[in-house]
Amino acid sequence: MSNNLDAFVKNLQDQIFDETRAVYGDIAFQRWLKPLYMGAIDNPDGYGRVTGSCGDTIQIFLKFENNKVKKALFETNGCMSSTVCGSFAAELSLEKSPDEISDITGESILKKIGGLPEEDQHCAFLSASALHTALDDYMIKEAKRVGA
Repeated sequence: MSNNLDAFVKNLQDQIFDETRAVYGDIAFQRWLKPLYMGAIDNPDGYGRVTGSCGDTIQIFLKFENNKVKKALFETNGCMSSTVCGSFAAELSLEKSPDEISDITGESILKKIGGLPEEDQHCAFLSASALHTALDDYMIKEAKRVGA
C-alpha cells in the first residue's frame, strides 16, 4: 500500500511540475524551485517595500560599495511569480550603479525570465517598483550623508 501511495504522490508531483514548467517556462520554473538572492540584509543601504493590488508584498534590500550594488536580496509573501520576479530583480541590480538600476523595468525583468503568463506579468512590475523604491532610499541616505 505504501509503495502505491508513494508512486501516486510522485506521479502527481511530476504532473504538477510538468504543467507548471509548460505554463511558466523552464527559466521561471527552475528559479521557483531554487530562488536565488532570497533573504534580508540588516542595515541595508537601500530598502524598498511595495505591496501590489494582488496583495503580494516584495521587499528589496541593497548594499552598495563604490556606488555599485555589491549585495541584493529580496523577500516576498507572494506567489511563484513574485518569487521569480523578486529574485531576478535582485540579480539584475548586482554590480549596477544607481543610473543603471533606474533602467531596470518590469519589461526587462520579463525579458530576463523569458515572459510570464499575462495574469502574472504584474509581478515583474511590482519587483521593479520595489527595486526603485530601494534605490530611492539609498539616494536619500546618500544625499543626507554627503550634505551632513
